[in-house]
Amino acid sequence: MKKTVYILILAAVCGCTFLDEHPRDQKTREEVVTSEATMYLNTLGNLYGMIGSDQTGEGLAGTYRGIYDLNTFTTDEAIIPTRGGDWYDGGLWQRLYLHTWDTGEAPIKNAWTYLYKVVVMANRAIEDLKDYPAWQQEARAVRALYYYYLLDMFGRVPIVTSTETAMADVAQSSRASVFRFVTTELKEVAPDLPLERSNMPGTYYGRITRPVAWFLLAKLYLNAPVYTGEEHWDDVVTYCDLVSSIGYDLEGKYSDNFAVFNEKSVENIFTIPMDKHLYSAQNQYLFRSRHYDHAAAIGFTGENGASATLEALEANGFGTASQDPRFELNYWGGVPTDLKGNDIGLEYKPRSVALDVTGTPDEKLAGARMRKYEIDPNAMKDGKLMDNDWVIFRYADVLLMRAEALLHNNDMEGALTLVNAVRERVEAAPLTEITLEMLLQERLREFAWEGLRRQDMIRFGIFCKPWSFRESLPSEESTGYTNLFPIPADICSLNPQLTQNYGY
Repeated sequence: MKKTVYILILAAVCGCTFLDEHPRDQKTREEVVTSEATMYLNTLGNLYGMIGSDQTGEGLAGTYRGIYDLNTFTTDEAIIPTRGGDWYDGGLWQRLYLHTWDTGEAPIKNAWTYLYKVVVMANRAIEDLKDYPAWQQEARAVRALYYYYLLDMFGRVPIVTSTETAMADVAQSSRASVFRFVTTELKEVAPDLPLERSNMPGTYYGRITRPVAWFLLAKLYLNAPVYTGEEHWDDVVTYCDLVSSIGYDLEGKYSDNFAVFNEKSVENIFTIPMDKHLYSAQNQYLFRSRHYDHAAAIGFTGENGASATLEALEANGFGTASQDPRFELNYWGGVPTDLKGNDIGLEYKPRSVALDVTGTPDEKLAGARMRKYEIDPNAMKDGKLMDNDWVIFRYADVLLMRAEALLHNNDMEGALTLVNAVRERVEAAPLTEITLEMLLQERLREFAWEGLRRQDMIRFGIFCKPWSFRESLPSEESTGYTNLFPIPADICSLNPQLTQNYGY
């Protein structure tokens, strides 16, 4: 059955209708849907169950070799060094960091397949929910969320809105057309979505509510110059203000947003619900980053991998008198401790990090490690199955998006007030001026390990700059080589109507 589902996903994405199967283990809609509750579970419930995952390459975050890795380990924020026989993986992590990936990379194919898998599921849900208009609008919102990621990562993608789409009807839309589709969908459905918080337990926990849609619209308009070549700074301010009007605020303590049982955060807007006893969704990143002995000291295991880059250290003022307070909240950068605060007899070496540290004195200890999410002492599966909800969107981003828009509108005073509010929360020294470049660095400090850096770097036009070996390349539709991932080679071979992104 898994093979059938996988082929169906590729077929639906590419417009193929050559399958006419009736698997014995596939029930009819009437057999499955016996009540309103089962209708929800088999439509929206299935969609929301896909946002987090324990499967490689699936989920918006929390797992390996998919969306999070492509948006994190291709940037100047984080790196997975080769450590002797560890973490070479056929050169994968080096290719991601060096921007030398090709059209056959597994994480890129994983991301494409996963995103369209959920799009196909959303199309089916929308069709099945014709008698449930409110839920149908919510399913459209979920589909728009997934097209937002497709727009951002792949650019020119097919807009498939029906399960009956045939190959002859599939057309590759321009990036600007995908942008218009997503923004139109969100604006149309937003008034019908509940005006409720999504991050707190209750009826709408983990669901797309109206403020989540508004946040997405603000993010889309912030990146509109990349997606369409047009500026929409006033729209960014409008949707940020709508989110603010609901009563979101900065959490008193930065770390409370990422604590065990963080469901009551007044700052988190959209999260992946995590409950080791109820859900299968995992956070594998702390496990991936910790040194083996560090993990053992707190009762788990580790993979000794992901680390902060030298650029991240510099942005945080690591080791200086002006080190940003968020560094120690986001990273283990020296002597780690066990759950009781005891020294465990090892020391991370942040400045020893490099793409390949094989054979160096600090081979196993190079790099500051991920610390952002509080350790759940009762976590299971090597610490990966935990009760800290994974944060997708939070209010600090609303403030910094609004600040960026104000800067583009030449309102430095307004932007400075917003940036300093974010800094004041962590007791960082207030700034006396703010520029776009300073704002980009502030975002690196504030959103470390949150999977936002690639998009930020592209928006600021520096995605290739940290790697001096690569010269600037010509652009197509306002995007240069590596600013978009390639359409996976297997997908292109299935549908000759698809043309590859520029530079591949």
